[in-house]
Amino acid sequence: MQNSKKMDLLHLSTLHNLQELIKMLIRVFAVLLFLGMSGTLFAQSSDEQINIVMPTDARVIRVDAKIDQWVYAGDTLAVLKDSKGAKFKFRAGVSGQLVFWRLRNLKHYGAGETVGILRIAPVIVEEVESGGSVVALPAFYEMLLNLYNSTGLAALFRGHGLDWTEGFGRLIMIGVGLILLYLGIRHQFEPLLLVPIGFGAVLSNIPLAGLSEPGGLLYYIYEFGITTGIFPLIIFMGVGAMTDFGPMLANPKTALLGGAAQFGIFGTLLGALALNGIPGIDFSLRDAASIGIIGGADGPTAIFLSSQLSPRLLGSIAIAAYSYMALVPIIQPPIMRLLTSQKEREIEMTQLRYVSTREKILFPMVVLGLCALLLPSAAPLIGMFMFGNLAKECGVVNRLSDTIQKSLINTVTIFLGLSIGSKLAAGEFLNLETVGILILGMIAFSVGTATGVLMAKLMNKLSSSPINPLIGAAGVSAVPMAARVVNQVGLEANSQNHLLMHAMGPNVSGVIGSAVAAGVLLAML
Repeated sequence: MQNSKKMDLLHLSTLHNLQELIKMLIRVFAVLLFLGMSGTLFAQSSDEQINIVMPTDARVIRVDAKIDQWVYAGDTLAVLKDSKGAKFKFRAGVSGQLVFWRLRNLKHYGAGETVGILRIAPVIVEEVESGGSVVALPAFYEMLLNLYNSTGLAALFRGHGLDWTEGFGRLIMIGVGLILLYLGIRHQFEPLLLVPIGFGAVLSNIPLAGLSEPGGLLYYIYEFGITTGIFPLIIFMGVGAMTDFGPMLANPKTALLGGAAQFGIFGTLLGALALNGIPGIDFSLRDAASIGIIGGADGPTAIFLSSQLSPRLLGSIAIAAYSYMALVPIIQPPIMRLLTSQKEREIEMTQLRYVSTREKILFPMVVLGLCALLLPSAAPLIGMFMFGNLAKECGVVNRLSDTIQKSLINTVTIFLGLSIGSKLAAGEFLNLETVGILILGMIAFSVGTATGVLMAKLMNKLSSSPINPLIGAAGVSAVPMAARVVNQVGLEANSQNHLLMHAMGPNVSGVIGSAVAAGVLLAML
């Protein structure tokens, strides 16, 4: 009996201990489950993932990241190229690890398409490598390979495999730069412009040099002087200091020729909009206005207007404007001969009257006043132009006038030419829109020359005093090259026919006309 009671008590004690053990296990399991869930929640909050999507339709030309790689905010993930030929870097906005990444070279991806997943990490811990000697040299083969990879030849081959503009395209643009140097040095076509532009083109296409890329010398010159519009305004001031308004004041009706030559600007504006029907070309009205101003053959005005209306096309427009200014001796004579007869080219014009100093001093002030009242948007160009001219004509600030005419404008011309040449980089220049701009620029310049000649022919018919139609070609703003070309063509027809001073009238009025046209476009758009 006692033994059975002891057994019952032992059984009850064992059962109680078992129950306590089960309760304790349940508590431990609950604690572990709670800790596990807490850890999962913490991991989810600390390892937040975001999708990486394409910002626009583009083709990949270089991939700089790979899956499982740790990237930092600002790191370049890839280099893309859109349908218009514009290149841009695809950068990380936050730091983390790429847990998914599917960008591949030369593949096209659509806007909004997910191309990767980044696990965000507020803190990235990297193990410091130890045990290796800090003075240990790589293998000789690796050093030779690194030396080869740093050469321009290797960069051309490697770049051509990704995008032809990075390989063969660079060679094409270096050849273009050498041609510009040849024209400037051998044939002396505007050497002050073509020599720095051509050399800048060669520099900007040297592989791996990066002179025209962010961080490069030419990049900062371009951003400081051209993007801001400082260089063209200083050039305008220098041109004003070298301009003589006497021929225009002596024969005011020739100013109409400067206005007629601006017809090409507005005609080409419509032509640029018409090109939108071609795949790969998409010009807005502001783009078309910037392209049209090339017809004035006034580089500073073209740069100033495009920097305000269409900065993305500024490089191509500047190249076209200055190239056609330099090629005036090639472009204009055939048009002038086509539209005039031998008899018209032989017309001798009467001697111009004397223009007093008082007239020359009052003229820039009157023009600036009219600009302030009627077209303030053109005041930066007109104001700097008239200030330079006033400094020359007033006769009391000769030191300032000499500085503006010589050291200042020469210094700015150097940097202007190099920075414009930097935009001849193959990756930026070799696209369909640039070709369209060059063609339209040629048409605008040719139309401006033709309308000036035709207006001069009409004036010759209506005027009592003879007017040689050739001087109408000087209505474009290429000062003084256009006037020199007119004089040369006139001398070919008649060795006694000196048209230089007569052509300077429409030439300087063309400068004012192109600035007014730019002001009108700025005010309207």
